[in-house]
Amino acid sequence: MTVPHTDVRVDPGSFRDPANRVFYADGEVLRGLDARAARDWRALSASDFFPPLLAAGKVCGTEPVEPARFAAGAGGQWAAVLRHERIPFVSHPYEWSFGMLRDAALLHLEILRAALTAGFTTKDGSAYNLQWRGVAPVFIDVGSFEPARDGEPWAGYRQFCQTMLYPLLLTAHLGVDFQPWLRAQVDGIPAEQMRRLFTGARRLLPGVPTHVHLHSAMQQRNADAATGEVREQLRGAGFSRELALAAVRRIERLVGRLRPRQARSHWADYQRTCSYSAADRAAKERFVELALTAGTPPGLVLDLGANDGRYARLAARYAGYVVAVEQDPAVVDELYAALRAEEQRRVLPLVLDLADPSPGGGWRGVERAAFATRARADLVLALAVVHHLAIGRNVPLAQVVDQLADACVPGGRLVVEFVHPEDPMARRLLANKPAGLFPDYRPDEFARLLATRCRVERRVELPGGTRTLYQAVTGG
Repeated sequence: MTVPHTDVRVDPGSFRDPANRVFYADGEVLRGLDARAARDWRALSASDFFPPLLAAGKVCGTEPVEPARFAAGAGGQWAAVLRHERIPFVSHPYEWSFGMLRDAALLHLEILRAALTAGFTTKDGSAYNLQWRGVAPVFIDVGSFEPARDGEPWAGYRQFCQTMLYPLLLTAHLGVDFQPWLRAQVDGIPAEQMRRLFTGARRLLPGVPTHVHLHSAMQQRNADAATGEVREQLRGAGFSRELALAAVRRIERLVGRLRPRQARSHWADYQRTCSYSAADRAAKERFVELALTAGTPPGLVLDLGANDGRYARLAARYAGYVVAVEQDPAVVDELYAALRAEEQRRVLPLVLDLADPSPGGGWRGVERAAFATRARADLVLALAVVHHLAIGRNVPLAQVVDQLADACVPGGRLVVEFVHPEDPMARRLLANKPAGLFPDYRPDEFARLLATRCRVERRVELPGGTRTLYQAVTGG
């Protein structure tokens, strides 16, 4: 007799579809299906379109396991249980660049088009149904597939617009970074909000007349109508699967043509304009490489303030996976495009402000986990970021050290660069601050604070004399 696991942890973000739930047991990612979802899964796995998507890595690896091993809620039993591959690092759409969101949207539409052709559809259209293996998007919501019914529209269209298309239109047409909008509203940007932004001549921009204004008007017109009534109206009007396919193809063409309307960031030329000499850069790379090769190879590396990804790429030679964090969306987009061209699968670039990292969000604040909860690394690179936080953002130096140490797993390694007050980059930041505002911003004080949280293993002053590198182990 199979004894069900009792140590099962349900994913707090998996509750909106009662037919299936994601949970964890024995380090595995699993999905429990009720009877109807199990029937849909059997039909899906026997289809012609789904196995090729799995084989190509466009859908996350999925296989059935014995359901009796895992109890459902209230002592019940799942009709079927699926085991999924584990995504190296879970990120959220408001941490992606424009190119990342666009490519994720295109993959979603490609999968939907294949499904419709084979007589299936997806119940959802959310950007949260996708994740990343490096810079390759992957669809993760296998429970979203179901047989298509003639005369019914794509149920996920509204979600797709609110979490993918509308954010892309904001940046492409208005030059507005979409990340704060998505972070503020877990369900995305409502059509009515978009309609108010696209008035006058903006009403005629590509995608706006149909997917913003017409969509908003249809939502208002059918606000009081039951879903069944709307479906009957569509059937009566001759809506068919062929029309749905044609609509998906049109959206694909629209999304594929969108490009970000952004001013070039001055951070894009940081490696050329920063104060490093060739000797400084060479010494810094040697120091980082030694940290990466000391002891057991790190499974996860966080590169905080990655800029053009120079050190993230170096880390990827030795680490299992690298998350490269940068505040500027335009810089992250350039890095993403470069990594895509290199077919780099072990570096994930993300948009994140270290002084205001992603909090927990959604239902009860845990539906979307905070960055600090997700990001505990074996090795943290904090190269040329301390002065930006301590001087640029007025964060007390002790709290900067705490944040960096807390980003490591217990016993993890921290590589941190302290930029002295007399360094040209630090002087530039200090010039915009009142004199005497940062009396504690000194090399000796930083070294003292670091020693309270870590055991310092190595310390090297770069040849230029205004920057010091530390390698430390947290918890010492």
